[in-house]
Amino acid sequence: MQRIDEERLEEDLPYRFNYLAEFMGFSEEDVVAMHSVATRLAPHVPAIVDAVYGKLQQYDATWRHFVPRQHGYEGEVPENLESLGMDHAILEFRKQHLGRYLVQLMTRPYDESMACYLDMVGKIHTPKAGALELNVPLVQMNALMGFVADVLTSVIYSLNLPREAERSTVRAFNKLLWLQNDLINRHYVPTPARIATV
Repeated sequence: MQRIDEERLEEDLPYRFNYLAEFMGFSEEDVVAMHSVATRLAPHVPAIVDAVYGKLQQYDATWRHFVPRQHGYEGEVPENLESLGMDHAILEFRKQHLGRYLVQLMTRPYDESMACYLDMVGKIHTPKAGALELNVPLVQMNALMGFVADVLTSVIYSLNLPREAERSTVRAFNKLLWLQNDLINRHYVPTPARIATV
């Protein structure tokens, strides 16, 4: 039985990432599976992004988070929720970010730098990253990740990969998105002051 330092899980990002990856069985084989399908999957990124934003636009609880100024965006901001159309420049800005994120998932090595990147993806949706006006509730983040997982799985199935490649790719992205979800959730849950030992 491995001994896990539970306090360190809350304080040491690489330790946490490696623990989760090992527990879920996210291995180099999964990374190879994702990288090997990148050239087939990447052309579908714009359609995935459009599907995500089409879904976000259906609910005021998700769409309202695009009204405030976004970090790094210098253009005009919408006056209100009703004036935020799909063709607004702020949405083009955000869509580019999501597209780059999806390509990163398919192509980057899964090292400490990538763990930090995935962790920042979670953090930037909360005031902890410095933008006090950006505070996406956890329920909306969980809904988004579930939708992204389903759309990505659907696209992988549409590629007509050999059965074993399809299976390994779907499983790899499934594990990865659970890892990402943890690195979102951790920025919403208060860190326990002290983990009780059994």
